Amino acid sequence: MGSVSEGKACLSVSGCWRVRELLMQAEAQARSLRSPGPCPHSLAPWWAVAPCLYILSQRTVPEETVLNIEYVCEYNQMQRSNSHRILFKAGKATGATSLPKGQVFSGIQPTGVPHLGNYLGALESWVSLQDEYSTVMYSIVDLHSITQPQDPQMLRDNILDMAASLLACGIDPTRSILFQQSQVSEHAELSWILGCLTSMPRLRHLPQWKMKSKQKNEGSVGLYTYPVLQAADILLYKSTHVPVGEDQIQHLELAQDLARIFNNQYGEFFPEPRALLSCTRKVKSLRDPSSKMSKSDPQKLATIFLTDTPDDIVLKIRRAVTDFTSEVTYEPERRPGVSNLVSMHSAVSGQSVEDVVRLAKGMDTGQYKNVVAEAVVQKLQPIRLEIQRLRADRGHLENLLAKGEEKARSLAAPVMMEVRKLVGFH
Repeated sequence: MGSVSEGKACLSVSGCWRVRELLMQAEAQARSLRSPGPCPHSLAPWWAVAPCLYILSQRTVPEETVLNIEYVCEYNQMQRSNSHRILFKAGKATGATSLPKGQVFSGIQPTGVPHLGNYLGALESWVSLQDEYSTVMYSIVDLHSITQPQDPQMLRDNILDMAASLLACGIDPTRSILFQQSQVSEHAELSWILGCLTSMPRLRHLPQWKMKSKQKNEGSVGLYTYPVLQAADILLYKSTHVPVGEDQIQHLELAQDLARIFNNQYGEFFPEPRALLSCTRKVKSLRDPSSKMSKSDPQKLATIFLTDTPDDIVLKIRRAVTDFTSEVTYEPERRPGVSNLVSMHSAVSGQSVEDVVRLAKGMDTGQYKNVVAEAVVQKLQPIRLEIQRLRADRGHLENLLAKGEEKARSLAAPVMMEVRKLVGFH
């Protein structure tokens, strides 16, 4: 039969499920689960799982979290290996040999290379979702981007830059579908149908319109109906889950409302998509920690981009706004600048905020900035180099997007065919 050459368990925390009340129950259930496959010793993974659960219980953990515990056995004979995932969800642990069913959709505008806040707040969790759901779709939403004036050549370049950035961050076209929104015409068609089911007062109160129309004193029709196109993006693939930030919840609620309205009028058809809220703290501007990090910030030292060189990153973090207290603490209300650095350091290093503050004990904020800069450089350097490599081969990026468009269209076309029948077009 061969023997076990290595056994290990790893713990990752992501997603949005309750944890604290599960710890004791989860450990007990983990003890009863055996490793799969022809393992002669029938080892249970609890010996590695239990310490992880204990460590987690001693820390401040987001109220809603998912524990993914993977136990891996490797065998000498025939170099076979087996893995067993134990998913702790909704209050119980269950053995899982396949990914849970679900259709995940999210989109990102091609407005230049993403920054650190984009990566930690969204893209990093996008990568992990590829291992958690059966179908995952990520769209470069160029139709949304033209609600603001765009230079055509710059838009073309930005689309490919965004594709390169997503791939460099870990989006894998073999595990998800990456495509350009405008190349799948069904998005616009469904948006028109849903727009005819949406009232003007409903759209007028959404944050996208209120914020941007106020900035310009007026807005385009495209900006006004932007959330309807978002709803069409989601419903077109009968998506069940959508990773969103808190500021996008109201737009997702519109998609849920439109699914209900359509179903009430034409018969049960669209599922109501559910939010996957990111548990990552928002990264704030390095120059104004009361605002979130933004691509459009006029202060060049405020934002760390994924393509920044190590020297760029070090300079920006050294110039980050803090305060006159030298000690490193995490107090977001009283010390937002230092707390932003602590939060950033925690996110890129994978350590808890408490551990980060403990490690910084005895340092002043100037010394601590060097530690944070080193951690950020270490995290982003491989991504920066991969973006450079991918950017150099436009043909490769265009080919990957074309393949993604074919896959997306193969899913969108039959849905729109049914929608047309239900509405009465056929």
